[in-house]
Amino acid sequence: MNKSATIYTSALCPVCGMVKTFLDSFEVPYKEVNVDMNPIAMLKLIGKTKKLSVPQTNINGKWISGFNPEKMFQVIND
Repeated sequence: MNKSATIYTSALCPVCGMVKTFLDSFEVPYKEVNVDMNPIAMLKLIGKTKKLSVPQTNINGKWISGFNPEKMFQVIND
């Protein structure tokens, strides 16, 4: 199965870069959604995750909050 991801980020978030680097290392393509100037995307994200923080990453329908390499690796290899 092809893996794909969406990462919700902010420009001031150093952890967001760590998530992108991790996904790049496993060649997982991703779409980045910066919520800084996009209140609609932020509201949708809060509605889906019930969290106010970034990064929030969706890999093939599974949400991962923050930088959690173990969980990300598990989801990538499912």
